[in-house]
Amino acid sequence: MPPRFPVSSVFFMSCVVGFCCGTSFPSNINIGGLFPTGSHEYEVFRFALARHQDIPKLVPQVDMVDTGSSFAMTYAFCSQFSKGVYAIMGLYDRRTVNMLMSFCGSLHVCFVTPSFPVQTNNQFVLQLRPQLQEPLMALLKHFGWSRFVYMYSSDSGLTVLQRILDTAAEQSWQVTSVNLDTLTETGFFKLLIDLDYKKDYRIIIDCELERLNSILNLIAFQHRNLKNYHFILANLGFQDLNFTEFQKVGANVTGFQLINTSDPAVEKLSQEWLDFDSKDLKLARRKLKYTGALTYDGVSVMATAFQNLRKQRIDISRRGNAGECLANPPAPWGQGIDIQRALQQVRLEGLTGHVQFDERGHRTNYTLTVMELGHDGPMKVGYWNENERYVNTAVYTPVVDHGLQNRTYVVTTILEAPYVMLKKNHEQLVGNDKYEGYCVELATEIAKHVGFAYRLELVGDGKYGSRDAETKMWNGMVGELVYGKADVAVAPLTITLVREQVIDFTKPFMSLGISIMIKKPTKSKPGVFSFLDPLAYEIWMCIVFAYIGVSVVLFLVSRFSPYEWQGDDEDDEDEQQAMPSSRQAPPTSYSEPSHSQGYSQAQVQNQNQNQQKEKETPEHTNEFGIFNSLWFSLGAFMQQGCDISPRSLSGRIVGGVWWFFTLIIISSYTANLAAFLTVERMVSPIESAEDLAKQTEIAYGTLEGGSTKEFFRRSKIAVFEKMWSYMRSADPSVFVKNTNEGVIRVRKSKGKYAYLLESTMNEYIEQRKPCDTMKVGGNLDSKGYGVATPKGSALRNHVNLAVLKLNEQGLLDKLKNRWWYDKGECGTGGGDSKDKTSALSLSNVAGVFYILIGGLGLAMLVALVEFCYKSRIESRRMKELIDAAMMSTSLSGMPGGGLAGPGCGGAGGGGGGGGADAPGGENGRVVAHDFPKAGPQTLPCMSQAAGLGFSSTGM
Repeated sequence: MPPRFPVSSVFFMSCVVGFCCGTSFPSNINIGGLFPTGSHEYEVFRFALARHQDIPKLVPQVDMVDTGSSFAMTYAFCSQFSKGVYAIMGLYDRRTVNMLMSFCGSLHVCFVTPSFPVQTNNQFVLQLRPQLQEPLMALLKHFGWSRFVYMYSSDSGLTVLQRILDTAAEQSWQVTSVNLDTLTETGFFKLLIDLDYKKDYRIIIDCELERLNSILNLIAFQHRNLKNYHFILANLGFQDLNFTEFQKVGANVTGFQLINTSDPAVEKLSQEWLDFDSKDLKLARRKLKYTGALTYDGVSVMATAFQNLRKQRIDISRRGNAGECLANPPAPWGQGIDIQRALQQVRLEGLTGHVQFDERGHRTNYTLTVMELGHDGPMKVGYWNENERYVNTAVYTPVVDHGLQNRTYVVTTILEAPYVMLKKNHEQLVGNDKYEGYCVELATEIAKHVGFAYRLELVGDGKYGSRDAETKMWNGMVGELVYGKADVAVAPLTITLVREQVIDFTKPFMSLGISIMIKKPTKSKPGVFSFLDPLAYEIWMCIVFAYIGVSVVLFLVSRFSPYEWQGDDEDDEDEQQAMPSSRQAPPTSYSEPSHSQGYSQAQVQNQNQNQQKEKETPEHTNEFGIFNSLWFSLGAFMQQGCDISPRSLSGRIVGGVWWFFTLIIISSYTANLAAFLTVERMVSPIESAEDLAKQTEIAYGTLEGGSTKEFFRRSKIAVFEKMWSYMRSADPSVFVKNTNEGVIRVRKSKGKYAYLLESTMNEYIEQRKPCDTMKVGGNLDSKGYGVATPKGSALRNHVNLAVLKLNEQGLLDKLKNRWWYDKGECGTGGGDSKDKTSALSLSNVAGVFYILIGGLGLAMLVALVEFCYKSRIESRRMKELIDAAMMSTSLSGMPGGGLAGPGCGGAGGGGGGGGADAPGGENGRVVAHDFPKAGPQTLPCMSQAAGLGFSSTGM
């Protein structure tokens, strides 16, 4: 028979068993912690443990560790496991997440984490942070994005990237993925410029809170106008971000918010957190972030789970040695599965909303708030949950346009005469009154038509605006518009393609082109023979050869044509009539009849012989010898005529064509002579861009950071490519910082530097003292100046209409005339006219006087030569006659008087022969020398020398 116990004994034993069972659950639960040093999550972990003081009490065993180091994390995890912790809360990195999951799965140790979620089936890892794949897909579907850029961090973005790429393949999306971990700050700037160039205005950024804040600050640092951009921030802490600077760029921003800050319980706990945090003097007072809220909810889940285990009287005590963490094979903890189930079954309302886990340890049944960045800060526009998906709750109220007069707009400009200049007394003035010029008045007229207030500000770097080749950043006025520092740019800003891609331009208010400015060359002094300038050197040489050729042809034609030869028949008949009368004259002065009779007979005989010869060979003459031909051609060319003219048809044809030739030449010469003599010409070393390109003596350059430089850099024309190659490699640099520096360089270079600038500015400088620059050649291109506004600016249409209206009213032309020509300092026409008409001076016609004086001197010299030559010929002939006379005298004085008659006759015959042999005249005629004749009465024979009163010695 079994022993029977009294009722009191049974009750006592039941109490003992119940006490033992109640006391088997530990009152203190060791909770491990793995946090980076000084992390926000660790501070919230301390705050949460301080608030959860219920039994069982959670006792922390925290190790501050580098979550990115696998060795450090392994050592800390095994250390805490050996200490007998029941569960661990902490953070992991993409480099240590796999290691932690392996340990937790092998040792059955639960790891509760607020870190980014990963795709795993490890039930011992409880991920407090909700996944963003489904909410992000719903948001993309709502906005209808099919082309966008996905920027991600390798820590948290890989899972979302995989889902986006899978969806993109199904729906034919165009997705550009960018890994932020591989980009430097400079690389990120280049990426933004490249996206802007490709017009990829839809961007998703998926990274941790701190990295996201730095990226937004980098974007805001550029001060670009991002009104066309739309950013989706794949992060659960939209209100944790700092939008102070980013809000100024005007971009559309959408994101997710996990914490419901409008919940009174959340507000109360957040205030308690701030009070708790402020008691620690080592740390600054910081707002509770969503990762901290997740940490707080994690502690709440652990506290709730262990309380549930205590209520269920489940023994989870760890007795003796906890075991070796690195044992092979691993020895799992037996009670670990019970703790995992308890944690997984927790349902509570925490700071991050409804907290619930599925069988894989992922958050489920959660709600995310969708936020947008408005003018007044973040605002709620909808929410997302697993059941309803995305629900849009935003109520957009139309923006009431109160006009543009309620704001003072910033108008950026640049100091460039005559567009914007400082007044002489600008130091005594303030605001817009300090400036004057074309663009100042243009801005005033535009503001008057549009109806807005503005403030003129000079661009900080003094540049118009270009994009840096390395940093891809815009400078100058374009940069101020792109980065939101200015609202309008009223300046000589050229409309170009690259600028139009980042800012908006109005219709051009001025048309122009690139021109060449050089130092005005000194006026060329008129040469001594400037009267020869109307005809080129080649023409003068051709005229000389034509003159010689025509003279030679006229000479030959006159020789060949029989009609140019004429005989001397009339002269011969006159001579024959005179000769018989002379022969019939009686000899009255002979002292010796016999002697005179003999002489007469011999003389008559000789004369008859000569006349017989002349009758046999009649004499013909031709007036156009070579010298007369030259004289005729010269007289005709000088339009003075000549005393001879051709008789033959061939000669007259030569003369006619020569007269026609001289008519045309002289007329052309006379027509140009007046212009060349009355115009002062300036010889320019270059006349076009081609002249610049094919020489190296004259340097040339453009403005640094302007549209002119960009034109040459992008040009595909051979001449401009050659010029750009020279300018880019020139040393020293041919580029200047501003137009004033370029003009000074032109003036000081002594003609060795040419500056390439807009034609309007070139024309203006040409009108200003010291009037030593000039524009050469035509414009290299055609473009215009426009008023610029940021992309999407509300001012663009208003300003554009104002510019068109001013143009139609003729005010733009009036402004240009006022600032260019009415205030010119170089007189009418300024430096535009290369040639200026003036009165003739002696230097213009000095060569004519030189030729006159030279001709007169040459004539005197030729006359002297002719006189000397003629005198020499006459003296030689007189000598010959005297020698002949002396010979005759010698013969008459010889012995034998009977021979006197014949001797005399011989002398007379000899004299006749001598006359016949005398030098002949032109064209073969005999020229009778004009001797003083005493007649036959006084000189019948040279033997009568004594009767004449002179002797041979005297002769």
